[in-house]
Amino acid sequence: MLTVFWGCLIFGVLFAFVSVVLGDLLSSAVDGMLDFLSIDILQPMVVAGAVTAFGGTGIMLTKYTGFGSMLILTLAVLIALGIALIVYFAYVRPMRNAENSTAFSMRRLTGRIGEVIVPIPAQGYGEVLMSTGAGHTNQIAASFEKIAIQAGTKVVIVEVKDDTLFVSRFEQ
Repeated sequence: MLTVFWGCLIFGVLFAFVSVVLGDLLSSAVDGMLDFLSIDILQPMVVAGAVTAFGGTGIMLTKYTGFGSMLILTLAVLIALGIALIVYFAYVRPMRNAENSTAFSMRRLTGRIGEVIVPIPAQGYGEVLMSTGAGHTNQIAASFEKIAIQAGTKVVIVEVKDDTLFVSRFEQ
């Protein structure tokens, strides 16, 4: 049984090393081929952590306790599952939720407030500066009411059509 524990420990350590060193290379090589296996808690880091903890726990319990092999095996499995849950809930899940994107949908801009940075003529186009999350974006804009709007004026987006924001003056 000690051989199995040592095998798991060595495999887990090697897997962690290979995934750190060659992770990007391997992920691009198998790009999407294993997506059908995507059970959320079976992330490679979680599985490798559990296998490594199983092997290490088994070795420690075998060397430093007088427990029988079935009790050692049971304790090693329970501790490995506990470590896997800790890794998943303390690291993998928060990191997945922490991913940011600077993308935004033009359709969701309706009702947002912006500021005219290039004057909008009554029958033409200007430009509006808007906040999007942590950044700003400039968008082509036209007057919804067909009236001229000067630079520096606060506007509200009434409609988005053909990648153009149709805006009206924002009055508080």
